[in-house]
Amino acid sequence: MDIIIANNANAPLYQQIKDQIKAAILKGELHEGDSLPSIRALANGLGVSVLTIRRVYSDLEDEGFVTSQAGLGTFVSTGNVELLRDAKRRAVEEKLEEAIQTARMLQITKAELNRMMDILYEED
Repeated sequence: MDIIIANNANAPLYQQIKDQIKAAILKGELHEGDSLPSIRALANGLGVSVLTIRRVYSDLEDEGFVTSQAGLGTFVSTGNVELLRDAKRRAVEEKLEEAIQTARMLQITKAELNRMMDILYEED
């Protein structure tokens, strides 16, 4: 898992890190039960404060993406498969809403938009 942080980004460092870990989980790059780096190791690797990573892991745990076990580490949650599926759906819905708004603004019909989506979906 590669995490890239940008000091000049609008989002704070902890948000950038949290978003990238969530994205890795949602994309399947990190699987249920996978171990995340220790707080200290990730902080050192990224050159950020241990408190920043502690906040990231705490937020991810509050959201159900990871679980922490004292003395063992932090792991991708195995108990919230439905939560992960719902988060994936929400991410797609957000992108589709953007596309629909853009299509409406450009006066593209629903039928045209559906054809475009069918073509794009089949290109993979």
